[in-house]
Amino acid sequence: MTTSQQDRAAAFAALHTGGGVLALPNAWDVASAAVSVAAGAKAVATTSAGVAWGLGAPDGDKLDRALALELIARVVSAVDVPVTADIESGFGATAEGVAETVRGVLAAGAVGVNIEDSHPGGLRAIPEQAERLAAARAAAEEAGVALYLNARLDTYLRQVGADEGERFTETVERATAYLAAGASGIFVPGLTDLDALGRLVREIPAPVNAMVHPGAPSVAELAAVGVARASLGSAIPQAAYALVQRATRELLERGTYESVAESLGWGELNGLLTR
Repeated sequence: MTTSQQDRAAAFAALHTGGGVLALPNAWDVASAAVSVAAGAKAVATTSAGVAWGLGAPDGDKLDRALALELIARVVSAVDVPVTADIESGFGATAEGVAETVRGVLAAGAVGVNIEDSHPGGLRAIPEQAERLAAARAAAEEAGVALYLNARLDTYLRQVGADEGERFTETVERATAYLAAGASGIFVPGLTDLDALGRLVREIPAPVNAMVHPGAPSVAELAAVGVARASLGSAIPQAAYALVQRATRELLERGTYESVAESLGWGELNGLLTR
């Protein structure tokens, strides 16, 4: 157990450089974070989509910043491992707005953030996004915390470019600019092809993060090509809400309850939240 935010930041950064893959099951509330840690997670990463849904907002820069920061603080206080927060595109229209969000994230006790280059209108221009990342880094330096700034590139998620070659080139160009602006790592959701991931790892002088899903390469396969971090994104809350849907339909349409046969015991779950 680490005792300071600086210690947790250093421990979290080290998890990206040990030669294996940092596997992160994303949480969206205090209970899901506690369950993840009890199951062996070395760190907690929030999912912006799951957090937004749980707080009654759609994903995509629609969640109120104050609500997001309050949730982050609750998660940090509930677990004894480093917490990194997905803050969408920064919850701010300007670079200073992103800096203000990062100051709030650090005040909440987290030691990492994801900041994406998507916004409702598409991908931000590289200089604009670099400015936003630089503002995030400056805010962390002012706070004296070595924030792990995971720069998310949505080139593959949004299928930027006429073909894979253009997409790869754009991804490397963006990654280079984002690292120069102060990013710690590069996150490329939408890409699970092992050959392309391996080429990115060789081109990008920083830890590369992949988003995984059913049918994606295994953690061992990702490790073999040098991927440093793998996260499930919103997959777990989506699966949880699918269970809500199945159980509700079964109850209302058939009058039975087998959908919830495999569940955590009341005492086990309750115990995880007793501190």
